[in-house]
Amino acid sequence: MLTSGLSAASAGAAEGATKAAANLVKNPGFETGLSNWTCSGGSGTADSTAAHSGSSALKATPAGQDNARCAQVVSVLPNSDYELSAWVKGSYIYLGAGGTGTTDATTWTSSAADWKQLRTTFSTGPDTTSVTVYTHGWYGQPAYFADDVNLTGPGGGDPGEPQLPAKPDGLAVGTVTPTSVELSWTAVQDAEAYNVYQDGRKVQSAPGSTAKLTGLTPSTSYDFQVSAVNGAGESAKSATVTGRTSAEGGGGDNGVPRHAVTGYVQNFDNGARTQQISDVQDAYDIIAVAFADSTATPGEIVFNLDPALAPSEAEFKSDIAAKQAAGKSVIISVGGELGNVSIADDASATRFANSTYALMQEYGFDGVDIDLEHGVNSVYLSKALRQLSAKAGPDLVLTMAPQTLDMQSTGTQYFQLALNVKDILTVVNTQYYNSGAMLGCDQQVYSQGSVDFLTALACIQLEGGLDASQVGLGTPASPRGAGGGHVSPSVVNSALDCLAKGTNCGRFTPAKTYPALRGAMTWSTNWDALNGNAWSNAVGPHVHGLP
Repeated sequence: MLTSGLSAASAGAAEGATKAAANLVKNPGFETGLSNWTCSGGSGTADSTAAHSGSSALKATPAGQDNARCAQVVSVLPNSDYELSAWVKGSYIYLGAGGTGTTDATTWTSSAADWKQLRTTFSTGPDTTSVTVYTHGWYGQPAYFADDVNLTGPGGGDPGEPQLPAKPDGLAVGTVTPTSVELSWTAVQDAEAYNVYQDGRKVQSAPGSTAKLTGLTPSTSYDFQVSAVNGAGESAKSATVTGRTSAEGGGGDNGVPRHAVTGYVQNFDNGARTQQISDVQDAYDIIAVAFADSTATPGEIVFNLDPALAPSEAEFKSDIAAKQAAGKSVIISVGGELGNVSIADDASATRFANSTYALMQEYGFDGVDIDLEHGVNSVYLSKALRQLSAKAGPDLVLTMAPQTLDMQSTGTQYFQLALNVKDILTVVNTQYYNSGAMLGCDQQVYSQGSVDFLTALACIQLEGGLDASQVGLGTPASPRGAGGGHVSPSVVNSALDCLAKGTNCGRFTPAKTYPALRGAMTWSTNWDALNGNAWSNAVGPHVHGLP
């Protein structure tokens, strides 16, 4: 029966909804300057000449390697839903929330000539009591404006004024190569990130307690320091350690050549040429078996051999061993267009590590490929891969095949995953297809299927924290191998030359060369075979001939 008044229960619900709708952000309109906000590198000011409402707005200016990130720590409740919004104006402006305990939230706009509202949502994890809300711009772009930042949802207790984090201890030098040095240090409580300094100059912002400095000169000593950063600012710098790069020469790691070709072999028949592992063309250095299958238990994977790949498990294992004897790496790929595995807590992370390692032991796989195309949780998948690395040892081959959108900025979950585990990461072979037009590192839009698309998008990773040896170009082996984005092998080779040697570029020319570029990947060896091996016959020798 309908009534004209509110019941006690509905009145209480309405009151709760009203409370939940209160803005949890302090000084959301920057009416009291930058109080409660911290902007990286002194990049932000309160500007009274432009405001969406009130009399002031945030004006933040990117400079050099600083993207003008302005952040505030906000108290929240565990296992709760939140909506974050802000009004922005300018070019390439990002809004997000970090430290959610689940999948962090981010949204952005490439252009807002007038005030435009950005909006995103997220849920907190079971132990989350605070999150960091932030805005930032993009490298090489002019100042952006932000105003009326709003976070709605159930509020936690007052977190108080954030305190500066302690100075990091235990800074140590790890693996060195002719062009890179790996660093690690003891994690600092309440640190949100770390700044890494090389010879007194900030060169990197690291999300965790490890970093890899690249682009260095062989046989050269460098001094390194780190500091911890949170919403209150930056700590004092750590004690200085000295690292020296090794001499030029040699190549490869984990048995993978310095310049390598990756190919996926299909564990199913979809009309391409069926192949056994023994049939895979010799040009391929890393052979990724596609795919493992997930189970009903979160994080757990299994492998179900299809007759299209081998008539028996015994022959399959024998084929793997023969390829490895020939100097190839054979790994198991997880995901694909239709596959997925849920890794969103510590238990599922451990199950993933255990089940993947069990497949490595059973079949002799050298490692794993992460090809999850339906989203990843960088926090827990990083934990899973580190557990797997601890079991498998230093010879683990770890590759990734994100979609282009997943690697558009360092703020995406996939990019964060790659950076989190880059000390054990072999190569990221981004799928430069099935994506349409995308932004390059010069903030210009490029259409898929061109040399500029390959080079300008790869530049984002090369300048975003990955070593050149961890970047590969993924393209379809034939027009039938993907819905869009196929390029001829000659275009792939031109892109490789452009990045590694600075020659054969299109409209986009990188500011420097990356001679350590790992190589190229294709989907799939089966489509390549059906197309007369045109891809591997052309791209394979070219990759192996890079400097």
